[in-house]
Amino acid sequence: MSAAGTSERERLVALLRERSFEQKRVVLASGRESDFFIDCKQSVLTAEGHALVGALMFEALDALPRCEAVAGVELGGCPLASAVSLTSFLRGRPLPALYVRKEVKDHGSRRLVEGDRGLAPGMPVAILEDVITTGGSTLKAVEKLRTAGASVVGVIALVDRLEGGAEAIRAAGLPLVAICTRRDFIPDSPLG
Repeated sequence: MSAAGTSERERLVALLRERSFEQKRVVLASGRESDFFIDCKQSVLTAEGHALVGALMFEALDALPRCEAVAGVELGGCPLASAVSLTSFLRGRPLPALYVRKEVKDHGSRRLVEGDRGLAPGMPVAILEDVITTGGSTLKAVEKLRTAGASVVGVIALVDRLEGGAEAIRAAGLPLVAICTRRDFIPDSPLG
């Protein structure tokens, strides 16, 4: 990561700590209970958050096989995809954004993948996620994108909770890069 990337990451972690991280009892999308919650949208949806995730996730794409589009998983990944798409255009490597729905719309276009008109068969796509816990929602999105004709090249996560999701995604044959992990918010307790 570049020196600018390091300071951008530090600022993003500070923003996430300030606006998104809470130590409280919650039930996660995976169904698991946790004693902390990271609502990334509270940070990402600020103007500064958009700029930071756009820059950091765009730079992180270099660690994956080359892609021609980025896909955000509904709902938290959608602003990530838009931020990276905008950043990619400003940096001279335009990448369209796709939004992967959890369910097919019951009206209108009935699309499962928004932005799919520009999706050519076999197009390499990177998935962008806000938080990875078990990896289940990410792997479902992978299947939806493959059904739509995309070739998923890997995953960029804003936060990896370090609860097995990264391993599940890698076991499915996909590289994963995490900008932050649980350790950025809760340090590991010393043994003994």
